[in-house]
Amino acid sequence: MSWRTRRAFLREACAELGALSSVGALSSALRAQEQAQEEQQQEQEREPEVVLPSLPSFDRAMDEHMAPRAIPGGALAVLREGRLVHLRGYGKLDREREARVRATSLFRLASLSKPITAIAVLRLVEAGKLALDEPILRYVALEPFLEVGASEDPRWQRISVRHCLQHSGGWDRGRSFDPMFRAVPFARLLGREAPASAHDVVRVMRGRALDFDPGTRYAYSNFGYCLLGRAIESVIGTSYEEHVRTQVLLPLGARTMRIGRSLPTQRAAGEVRYHLPPGHAEKRVDSAFPAAGERVPAPDGGFHLEAMDAHGGWIASALDLARLLAALERPAEKPLLAEGSRRAMRERPAPPLGRDEQGVESETYYGLGWMVRPQKQRPERANLWHAGSLPGTSTLMVRRHDGLSWVALFNQRQESDELPDGAIDAALHRAANAVEAWPSEDLFERCAR
Repeated sequence: MSWRTRRAFLREACAELGALSSVGALSSALRAQEQAQEEQQQEQEREPEVVLPSLPSFDRAMDEHMAPRAIPGGALAVLREGRLVHLRGYGKLDREREARVRATSLFRLASLSKPITAIAVLRLVEAGKLALDEPILRYVALEPFLEVGASEDPRWQRISVRHCLQHSGGWDRGRSFDPMFRAVPFARLLGREAPASAHDVVRVMRGRALDFDPGTRYAYSNFGYCLLGRAIESVIGTSYEEHVRTQVLLPLGARTMRIGRSLPTQRAAGEVRYHLPPGHAEKRVDSAFPAAGERVPAPDGGFHLEAMDAHGGWIASALDLARLLAALERPAEKPLLAEGSRRAMRERPAPPLGRDEQGVESETYYGLGWMVRPQKQRPERANLWHAGSLPGTSTLMVRRHDGLSWVALFNQRQESDELPDGAIDAALHRAANAVEAWPSEDLFERCAR
């Protein structure tokens, strides 16, 4: 079966998903679809890649970012007013192999997972299944694990869904720690085999005191988004991954997106290998899977990616993320969120959030799943963006006020302040500003063939 025939099969399989109603049937259909995708990815890798037109300024920006950092591979998709105008892979899937990155290669997204979760939450708010200002514990009823002498912090009762979306729930990893990277010690506390699941992490954290009063300040929190994932599961009755894939992503044609796997032996077909930068390649950490009895490179089991699902666990191609961006930019054609939800995503939080210590509105703030920078002359227009970072992973997704948007994915992260990963942000803005004539062709049409 050719990969084009397989693509037709996948379209039919996705149509069947919409007709299935039971949780078990949906899970079975997803597994069958995933297997077909694995076979398609493997077959595509054996065929020459179709070279799409590209924009030279963006090619230069990617090359100039990757070369001095010795980043093995990257991918970039650029959209203008929801049309795909640039799509390309760069470099290698694996530093030790000759296979090239394609636009359909899968990368870990790290915190680009948060806008995906925010979209899923807002859709459930629209459906009346979640409410932004209701307590998160209304939806997450996991029994707290209390160590000897400990008691529940009553402030937990005041944490809302909105607080979790805006990183104001009361957890500050700078003051305490990031619980999403405590897979082994949390499992041991519960007397379970490591690594701890997302539910395990919630139970342990429910027995811990907050770092500050909910809603009183911003502190970036992976754990808040972990709670949102559990809230989605509670009101829907399926896994977080299954709900987002079937109800958010598949209708957009984003068929290869899924929660990634921690261990190299379990990675998806077409997924890149994740690398540490030169000078750090030999570094090893304790595995989050201690039964394996070994120290590992951090990207290969040093953390429990599956438990990071709602805040950092997704893998995707640049092409599928472009489909998600297009739905946000062209709501009339691909209804993903109602206008009220799209507006809520970029609204400034209620005081004291989104202000400096003197109460003056800050130039940037965190909305619902996105960083936001309103335009000074037209504050109703704004740049929205999110970055992602894990050992072996660096990502960026941008929605600009002028109708441009892009996503950049890399299979290496810097481990020092020298040549920072964040430099790609300004480089891609410069690349966009350098384009004198934008293509009229929509590359989505070629990708659908």
